[in-house]
Amino acid sequence: MKAFTREDTPVTLEGDGVDLRLQEAGGGMSVAFIHLPQGTDLAPALKGLEGDLCPCPHWGYLLKGRIRMRTASGEHVYEAGQAYYWGPGHAPEALEDSDFVEFSPTEEFTAVIDHVKAQAG
Repeated sequence: MKAFTREDTPVTLEGDGVDLRLQEAGGGMSVAFIHLPQGTDLAPALKGLEGDLCPCPHWGYLLKGRIRMRTASGEHVYEAGQAYYWGPGHAPEALEDSDFVEFSPTEEFTAVIDHVKAQAG
């Protein structure tokens, strides 16, 4: 059994106010503590992935803010206090400063993060 806090979770990706902390949780899943400042649009960083969208599923809870999720089938807005499932094929944009906790398959999410880092570099 494991428990995680944001403060004890290593920073995996940061810059321009974005803070993503990631820790393997077990069972092939990782927990991420994510902060996206208002206006952050991850679509450009996802270019080159299948459909130019994130191919990794995520289950989580939005603690603060609002996120617009763009998918091939349209847009959806998520607000603080909502639990969510974001299936493969999405690109998030922070409509407000947003904080969320999510669980994702470790191998798939690590590949996405590596791609995002390569786009930034």
